Amino acid sequence: MILKLFRPTPSDDTIARLYGTIVAQARTPAFYQLYGVPDTVSGRLEMMMLHMVLILQHLERGAASLRALGQGLFDAFCQDLDDSVREMGVGDLGVPRTMRLIGEAFYGRQAVYLAALDAPDDQRLAGALRRNVFAGSPHPRLAGWLAFYVRETVRRIAAQDQLERPQLAFPDPEQVLLQARRAWMN
Repeated sequence: MILKLFRPTPSDDTIARLYGTIVAQARTPAFYQLYGVPDTVSGRLEMMMLHMVLILQHLERGAASLRALGQGLFDAFCQDLDDSVREMGVGDLGVPRTMRLIGEAFYGRQAVYLAALDAPDDQRLAGALRRNVFAGSPHPRLAGWLAFYVRETVRRIAAQDQLERPQLAFPDPEQVLLQARRAWMN
């Protein structure tokens, strides 16, 4: 407890702003209207987890202050999920079990997405997105478009070296979809 006093921690305001940006991006209507992500509780949770994985990946590769920021974002994510689970009516005794299941899902997706991002093409990433985000939907093109978005997001986040400042900017999913469609046509 006393050691916390001596560790530099990112400001709560910075974490709240960055987390708000992540949530807003995951809720962007284009994902549900154009990309075909199911507009359900689990579809929205999948998009939250996907965006958190992408940001945390970037922060973990940075300096100690960025890793601390990543931990703060992850803590805010967990607290938000805990609050949401309670609002959905899960009782106090069921919350830990539900949070454990969500945590296992998050870490599983994180491992799969990061491994897929290391692959030279988008086949593995599209497959992971099809299984998780689209729940096995038979529309491979939708997962391919979302994989294109994920790659563009990783590229844009890597170009932003000042994430400690609350100025995280995600790509516009509609514009990325137009690029993806053009790429698929060629």
